[in-house]
Amino acid sequence: MNGLRTRGAATAAVLGLNVLGAQAALYESVLQTPQGPVQGYPAFNSSPANMNLTNWKDVTVWKGIPFAADTSGENRFRPPQPRTPWNTTLDAKDYGLSCVASGTTYATIGEDCLNVNIWSAANSTNDKLPVVMWSYPAGGSNADPRFDGAGMADKGVVFVNYNYRTGATGWLVTPELTEENLATIGVNSSGNYGLLDQIKAVKWIRDNIASFGGDPDHITVMGQSAGSAATYHLLNSALTKGDIVGAIIQSGVRDPHDPLASSLAEGYQTYDVALAYGEEYMASVNCSDIACMRNLSWEDMDNTAMPGSTGPSFKSTLDFYAMPDTYLNTLRLGLANDIPVMTGNTRDESGASYGLNITLSEYLADNNETYTGEFVDAFFDAYPANDSATASAAENAQYTDRSKVGTQNWASYWLSNRTSPVYTYLWDHAPPGQNAGAAHMTEIQYTQNNLYNVYYGNWTSEDYQIATKMNGYWVNFIKYGNPNGDGLQQWDSATINGTTTQELGDGWGAIPIANAEQLSLFSRWFPTNPAF
Repeated sequence: MNGLRTRGAATAAVLGLNVLGAQAALYESVLQTPQGPVQGYPAFNSSPANMNLTNWKDVTVWKGIPFAADTSGENRFRPPQPRTPWNTTLDAKDYGLSCVASGTTYATIGEDCLNVNIWSAANSTNDKLPVVMWSYPAGGSNADPRFDGAGMADKGVVFVNYNYRTGATGWLVTPELTEENLATIGVNSSGNYGLLDQIKAVKWIRDNIASFGGDPDHITVMGQSAGSAATYHLLNSALTKGDIVGAIIQSGVRDPHDPLASSLAEGYQTYDVALAYGEEYMASVNCSDIACMRNLSWEDMDNTAMPGSTGPSFKSTLDFYAMPDTYLNTLRLGLANDIPVMTGNTRDESGASYGLNITLSEYLADNNETYTGEFVDAFFDAYPANDSATASAAENAQYTDRSKVGTQNWASYWLSNRTSPVYTYLWDHAPPGQNAGAAHMTEIQYTQNNLYNVYYGNWTSEDYQIATKMNGYWVNFIKYGNPNGDGLQQWDSATINGTTTQELGDGWGAIPIANAEQLSLFSRWFPTNPAF
């Protein structure tokens, strides 16, 4: 069992290899999985303060379980390859390697990085609990404490997070790689190795999660930022058809005509753009062929480009394979999996900045740069300003509304040819210990119910209350495809001509997306931009 942490045969004999039907916390036994035996551990040593986790004693965590082979050497720039099964027990106590270019500080970096962590409060491998798979934002890894799944597992959900390749190792496109793909899998494109990792993780869960008390027929995919792009691609891809029952896309989908859709995390590139960038990159590391690229140490590869960068970078490529078509065509043609979707944004992201302080002239200059023709004056009239304070407020309101309107427009496209509901939201609570407001990624720990890990500042009683509600909505959606439940304010699903979204955080319930003038303005402006 090359590179895997193992426990001795004597330990396996004592604990037993098959616990099917056993009524005990799963860490008390070795689990027999399709890949081989695995030993998990208690997620908690004691009840976390202020969290009201009623099943904490039952939560088992397994860390660093490989779901595919080492991606170094000849496997670099190839779709994820099968992992050789093991016979001795995998000691799943520690996080595995994180992938090259992940940017994480929470784990050791290396190319044998395609591994999952699993949290489950099942007391039997027959429990068939609903499953959620979390895709992390850019710069993350599955070892980040913000993505600890024990709090969600306490509520009866099997939580899985995983690593995927990024940077050059995840997205490089070259003619030689395209020739390889055409010869091996019949695809006349290359890149998207990170996306194929994401799809492989879903397939691994389908094949293995029953051993951890999960239901392989009830998998919801979920992610934030670059992880929302991953989740969006999983929703759209024909390669996941029948594998997933719901999608939670946090920061988030947009109108395909919104120029920000090309530059934020959900952006992708055409083959020609990705090819030119790949060839430029190879020249920068003094390689003229893939053999050279595969012989480089990962430390020698310049992997600074991250998903979400503006302009050409390492990100997903429109290949008409893993990605079936453009976002607009996928919506119009109804190509995506027809499953319930929950999606939204945070108040202070995607152009909106808490504490913004710009002058009136700066606001006017931004309007002139963003819009053309009649829309310059129209947007100023809809979001007026006369000094620095009102200019800063108008700028923020315009960008926040742009996200809300864009999400509603996406929902309208979806509902025109899909039968499954969409639930949209705006997160507006600012965690303690930071000064960026309800910023990008600030909702994550509340939704995952893991405030026992302090990432921002010291949590307040209000934060714990908010987390209980947020996690309640998320868990209900994972279980039932509907966020509503006892003790929660009603959350209505979107309609084609909807004018409200759900406020989450500092308030709860339906709020206007924008006023009538602003809604009409965005509805006229979006179609004037190229579709993405």
